[in-house]
Amino acid sequence: MAFILIATALYAKLPLAQKIPSIALIAFIKNRKSRKVNASKKRSFDEIKSTDQQHIDEGEDNNSNNNNNNNNNSVTLKWSNVTMTVKQKKKKQTIDVLANVSGYAREGKLLAIVGPSGSGKTSLLNALSQRVKNKQIASLQGEIYKNGHRVREDLSKSKDVEYVEQEDVFFAQLSVRETLAFAVELARSKRALSKDDSDETNEDICDRLLIDLGLTKCAETKIGDQKTRGISGGEKKRLSLACHLVSNPRLIFLDEPTSGLDSYQAFRVIKALKKLCEEKNATVICSIHQPRQKIVDLFDDVSVLSQGKLMYHGPIRDLKSTFSRIGFECPKEYNILEYVIDLISIDASSDDTIMESEKTIAKISAMNTTTTTNNNNNNNKNDSEAAAITTRIDDEIKNDDDDNNNNQIIASFFRQFPLLFKRAFKQVTRDGPTNKIRLTANVNSALVFGSIFWQLTLSPASMQNRFGLLQVSTINTAMAALMKTLTAFTKEKTIVERERANGAYGILPFFCAKIFAELPISAMFPLAFGCVVYPMTRLQPTVPKFARFCGAIVMESFCASAMGMAISSVAPSTEAALAMGPGIMVLFIVFGGYYVNVETVPKYFRWINRCSLIREGFQSLCCNEFSGLQFSPGPSGEKALENLGFDAKNGYGESINGLANTLGYLWLLTLYLLDSSAPTFAPMTSPSAASIRI
Repeated sequence: MAFILIATALYAKLPLAQKIPSIALIAFIKNRKSRKVNASKKRSFDEIKSTDQQHIDEGEDNNSNNNNNNNNNSVTLKWSNVTMTVKQKKKKQTIDVLANVSGYAREGKLLAIVGPSGSGKTSLLNALSQRVKNKQIASLQGEIYKNGHRVREDLSKSKDVEYVEQEDVFFAQLSVRETLAFAVELARSKRALSKDDSDETNEDICDRLLIDLGLTKCAETKIGDQKTRGISGGEKKRLSLACHLVSNPRLIFLDEPTSGLDSYQAFRVIKALKKLCEEKNATVICSIHQPRQKIVDLFDDVSVLSQGKLMYHGPIRDLKSTFSRIGFECPKEYNILEYVIDLISIDASSDDTIMESEKTIAKISAMNTTTTTNNNNNNNKNDSEAAAITTRIDDEIKNDDDDNNNNQIIASFFRQFPLLFKRAFKQVTRDGPTNKIRLTANVNSALVFGSIFWQLTLSPASMQNRFGLLQVSTINTAMAALMKTLTAFTKEKTIVERERANGAYGILPFFCAKIFAELPISAMFPLAFGCVVYPMTRLQPTVPKFARFCGAIVMESFCASAMGMAISSVAPSTEAALAMGPGIMVLFIVFGGYYVNVETVPKYFRWINRCSLIREGFQSLCCNEFSGLQFSPGPSGEKALENLGFDAKNGYGESINGLANTLGYLWLLTLYLLDSSAPTFAPMTSPSAASIRI
């Protein structure tokens, strides 16, 4: 945050004309860097093509067969020797979360990943979907094949793949139908709908998904949150699934889809997934914890993990007989998965039970109980990998060329901006409880300040009172806008990061839509404050003076809100943002022009005065109010301004210009921070491909 303060101090004072060249230079350098990387990629691709041309030629027939199999729009996923190690910060060591896990997911089948808590279920799911965050791991190795082609990038970026996270987060003020309609419209704007759905209207697609997922009864109900009553947890889970089914994916990953649901709602969710497999021929992979028997009956295949090791992988119907053959007989009328999970769990009651549990797990793992016949991974392996490398190289070069197409970027912006603006405007205008609280708080503050500084006169004593009133008005306006933004935007960022990870939209159209949607509403609250406090305190009673007063506090409110967004962009949680924001604002208040004479403080602190939005707001209000006043007896208003170091003639314009520059810079800074904090995932490497660097 020190960087934010220093950068603001050095940059906010620059006129806009001086900022444009620097912004253009940054964009030019970034574009040049991107082109150099793309050119380097193409050179590397050419080298790889030349090196592996012999293998590619040998694999043409096999590649042709794979392409024919892909035409049925189904997906088969295979993985082998998936290993993940994570960092331990305190001990500075690494531990194995997954150890040489192999398996497959058949087309049109429901695969469940099960195991005790901490067994690596979610880790395996994230590894298969290539969504393991870079900061969380030390290494990720293994091989994944999609329809026989080696996967080397984030699977979720494919149009036929979706990832449904465990936590369901939505905009609370939108209804179920509106949320689903937004997902449909956004998919159409990206041309991500299937060919059949492209010919249907958005309403028809929404109605079909609402019926398929059993959401028709709650279609017009708001999603809700802690402040607003909304839909149930099961309905949220099915809505989340419906939003991911808009693009008709062929491969779906779900992390704990039954978490937090009662047994009936959990069954309905899994039943909807089973229906998806049967009717759409989709491949579904989900992690699940302790399913009951009715849910187990819906599974086609199961992958059982314990301590990151594979205990079993194969059809669910063979699980009981497989464990029976190695001496573990499941009692009659007993849930087989519950029995197996109990069997491979660590009993930490004592050292003896821990050792006994570990021996059992080691025995099961050593017996190689998996029924997977995964020989297809090794058949024509070189041919398949060469074909996959060729296909991926061509696709990445094409994607790089598309990314550099400015016309497509502009077209995408204008398709996504109206949708995001519509959603943001509905969210902010329908949030009645929050808006009422904000309005009430501002009016109450105005009434309190108006009562304290009631009907100011032109006596010498009122000079200090006017300065005090303008100072507390400045602080109140800034803190109100800051705290609201810190609370709301940090939560909203979670939704945005998830949608961006799925490639839903770019950060620029989202940010522009948010700004345009919230500015009118955000201006209403400081205006209400000004309309109450101004006549009560009897500041200069002229329309131009009142208009300038309102303009200054509105601009300051916008700046404080922008600062809140910049802080929230780097804060890991709402609590962290609420701790950082007031601390920075206190520095701005101290150097706000009223408490400290900047000429008397050490030089290494004076830069804070230049970037203090409190000082800019306070100066604009003082110059507006004291210009033209004559205290009797006492000095003129201009003389009082000189004592604070303010320019009576040009101070208001300079302050408004400073606030505008600060606002613009904070918006650009927020945009940069949001773009820089985009989710990044660790690539999966393979020892066999260690010599290939792409």
